[in-house]
Amino acid sequence: MIVRAHLLAAALIAASSAAAVAQTQETFANRNVIAAPVLRANVQVSGDLVRIGDVIDNAGSAGQIAIYRAPDLGTTGSLPVAQVLNTLRAHHVIGIDTRDLREISVTRLARTLEGKDIELQVARALERRNGLGDAANLSLTFDRDPGDVRLDAGFSGSLQATISRYDNRNGRFDVTFEIANENAAAPAKLRFTGTAVETVEAAVLARNIERNEVLKSSDVVIERRPKAEVGPDAAARDRAVGMQARRQLRAGQAIRTADLAKPDLVQRDQNVTLIYEAAGLYLTMRGKALDNGTEGDVVNIMNLQSKRTVSGTVTGRGQVSITPVAPRPAQTSDATSSLGPAAPVAVAIVNSPAASKAE
Repeated sequence: MIVRAHLLAAALIAASSAAAVAQTQETFANRNVIAAPVLRANVQVSGDLVRIGDVIDNAGSAGQIAIYRAPDLGTTGSLPVAQVLNTLRAHHVIGIDTRDLREISVTRLARTLEGKDIELQVARALERRNGLGDAANLSLTFDRDPGDVRLDAGFSGSLQATISRYDNRNGRFDVTFEIANENAAAPAKLRFTGTAVETVEAAVLARNIERNEVLKSSDVVIERRPKAEVGPDAAARDRAVGMQARRQLRAGQAIRTADLAKPDLVQRDQNVTLIYEAAGLYLTMRGKALDNGTEGDVVNIMNLQSKRTVSGTVTGRGQVSITPVAPRPAQTSDATSSLGPAAPVAVAIVNSPAASKAE
């Protein structure tokens, strides 16, 4: 009985050991399946190095080992799988599942700052600095065209102006930005220099204009010009059209208010209509202008019938109005006014029949 008991115990122990060994082997097999490194077909990196953990899954402790330099920012390169396997083997990474790939692609992620956005940020940094106006009115010329600037994808912060200088004597600017990195790396710094000029919308001539010529709508266009060039006397387009040039003007010239005048409605030696209007009376006659004049000007006109020169006010194209002169009231001498009530008596004597007989 004792021997039989020992044999039974030994059998149980053996069975337990066999089960434990089988379970351990299965666990190791599962671990090997899970931990097997697998090659990636497409790799994306945000830095300038490609590491083992970038090209294979389940790289383990070797994942941080750098094996290649990354392609240029925002570009994609390719690597032959055979070359990759040799490189990994040199770092004791073996048993890789290649998935029958022949090459893998590596893309370096980047953040692109477009040139127009950079110009806008520089203008905002200079806005209202040392006499400059709004950012929208600033025209910038860079010493070096910034174009599109590419940064590592980790630099995801906004452009923060840390230095903004502007010299209004020569228009020079110097602006430096910092861009924070989400990976706690040092911020990127971008510096831009050049000249800044404040501009305004100006009415500009599309062609040469002769003296006394009236501007038409097609003669005037709107362009942005330096504020210093136009000056404070700039003429608005809607006010320039229909006005008359005081002097000869050249094409491309910004129009100033001083360059313009109201158009002449009457010109020298022009036949005009003279208008005489009084209470219950309206007369017109022909005349010849002796002066140029715009609306409201007083000009001299020769009456073609009487050959007399009269003055009138220009009221329309080819029209001059003559205002009738009211008769002056009779002036009374001091001696007469001193008589007081004697004046009405004298009038009565003149109007009486006796006075007529006396004549």
